[in-house]
Amino acid sequence: MGIKAALPRYELYLYSAVLAGALIWAGSWIFEASSDNVNRKAFKESVKPGWHYFGRKMDVADFEWMMWFSTFRNHILFALTGHVIFAKIFTLLAPKIGIDGCKHRPLIFAAYGGIAVLVTMGWTFMTLVVSHCIILYSVALVKKKWMCFAAGLSTLASIKLEPYNSWQEALVTGSFDLQDILFYGGCGFSIMRCMSFALENCDRKEGNYTFSDLLKYNFYLPFFFFGPIMTFDRFHAQANNTQLTRKEREMWNITTKALLHLGVILVVDVFFHYLYILTIPSDMKLVNKLSDSCLAGLAYSNLVYDWIKAAVMFGVINTVATLDHLDPPQPPKCITMLYVFAETHFDRGINDWLCKYVYDYIGENHDKIFKELLATVCTFAVTTLWLGPCELVYIWSFFNCFGLNFELWVAKFFSIPPFSIMEGAMGEAMSRRIRGVFNAANFWAIVLYNVLSLNSLEFAKLVGRRIIFKGFPLSTLSVLLVTYCGVQLVKERERQQALLEDPDPVKPVDDGKEKAE
Repeated sequence: MGIKAALPRYELYLYSAVLAGALIWAGSWIFEASSDNVNRKAFKESVKPGWHYFGRKMDVADFEWMMWFSTFRNHILFALTGHVIFAKIFTLLAPKIGIDGCKHRPLIFAAYGGIAVLVTMGWTFMTLVVSHCIILYSVALVKKKWMCFAAGLSTLASIKLEPYNSWQEALVTGSFDLQDILFYGGCGFSIMRCMSFALENCDRKEGNYTFSDLLKYNFYLPFFFFGPIMTFDRFHAQANNTQLTRKEREMWNITTKALLHLGVILVVDVFFHYLYILTIPSDMKLVNKLSDSCLAGLAYSNLVYDWIKAAVMFGVINTVATLDHLDPPQPPKCITMLYVFAETHFDRGINDWLCKYVYDYIGENHDKIFKELLATVCTFAVTTLWLGPCELVYIWSFFNCFGLNFELWVAKFFSIPPFSIMEGAMGEAMSRRIRGVFNAANFWAIVLYNVLSLNSLEFAKLVGRRIIFKGFPLSTLSVLLVTYCGVQLVKERERQQALLEDPDPVKPVDDGKEKAE
């Protein structure tokens, strides 16, 4: 089925109306549950005083969001602003002291980043990170990929598994609220960057990259603690580009995105005062009393929020990186736009890293069942280590690995006769509708498989049991119908984008009649 298969306009209008009505309906249930239970004892720790004049309390269950945009907002802004100002001052002063500012940009970025890390975390943490760099650089000189993987994954395991992680964390002196997050974030992302450097050095045909290249790459402050990961080949090429020019309206686009991120932060703040989507799932007694529509809305809204959080946090960092003339990994694709496991990710930097060095390297074209199985198993094995091995991560990895492979198995099965003949005989619009039914079921598999990592296994099991079993057939078919409408609207958006990229004369289908494309 071609991606440019069109549907009648009135059908798309109907899908839009159904989806909008369902979202308002589910939202009203969540709002009612939030307002009626605001003073529950279980909410005491995560629902705090908010807008006093409006009498609204605020959901503060997500420490990461509060850290970025409330508690430590000024500290983070100070560090990122200092990076921009430091780089700008050097750019202005460099010509006056006879230094090529463009040529030495990576060194200046690394110098500021190293100083900031040293001041924030202390010399023991800095020594630990540099020791990781030395180990992986030494292995990179051998130019054996299996050795780079072995050394890199072993080093990563040393900060993810007991007792090695506790021993290394104890080396970091001092005590402050962000210490654990900065320690594991800084060490984890540093090791992944070092592995990227080592693997790219293996692919270099002549000579080796220098240790200073690794330090310049690793200590770029905007990416250091929180990511995203930018593979070494891309960073090295862009950071060492001396032809620094701005595209037309680039500064306008940067300003627009910054204002957009600010607007999203304000919108999320408003929602947190009216919809306690993060706190409610933690109270299983309350969750058991909610309607099926409210549960489905809670599960979906939690994944949407997690995407918004990733998009905003990475968007802030990416704005700084763009000012430095870099092209960083873009924010993840919105969960609403996902109906296949192959495109599901919440961190595009990690996703790009895994695809480049593991998934695509082993799976190649991803059309052979055994190679795809091996590629996905290896990919999720590395992902499990990256996230930190525990029961919940094992379950999450297993189901997402299964979902990715199951998609290929189903696609292979339906590509053989008589199914392929049947699909070829029907119109493209009808083929799109039938595929949309399967995609709707797949969407909820993605939601259930991922909501367990955001909330809890108990909440995911309850949502699945209520929607699939206890709610059958009314709740099950209602949720699938709404999801089907959403999937078709996403497909329509993809169709329009495909037409912009390859503008063939495609006419819309009206009055239920299919017209040739």
